Amino acid sequence: MKKHRVYAISVASVYPHYLAKAEKKGRTKAEVDEIICWLTGHSQQTLDEELAKQTSFEDFFGQAPRLNPARTLITGMICGYRVEDIEEPLMRELRYLDKLIDELAKGRPMEKILRKQPGPSD
Repeated sequence: MKKHRVYAISVASVYPHYLAKAEKKGRTKAEVDEIICWLTGHSQQTLDEELAKQTSFEDFFGQAPRLNPARTLITGMICGYRVEDIEEPLMRELRYLDKLIDELAKGRPMEKILRKQPGPSD
């Protein structure tokens, strides 16, 4: 089966677009980075290293320290598809990230973007 071209694209080449989309709506680089780290398990340091290495999306997600189990709570439409219905695992991970950046740009609060569940004391 032929791989999608996007898998070979470096995360670093798309990252400025994520930032621009967020910053245009008054959000910050720190929030974009927090989303990416939440989704992949990267620390700020390892995220910066992956960006510097020009890591492809395929390797970025394939070698992520710990994909967040709460990412399966991400639902809705992105690029004309329901993210929860995307069967190709790597494409679904990419669309999770796209969806989270979209939610950030739309002004959604970070606790909702990061799918934080209220605790017993909340």
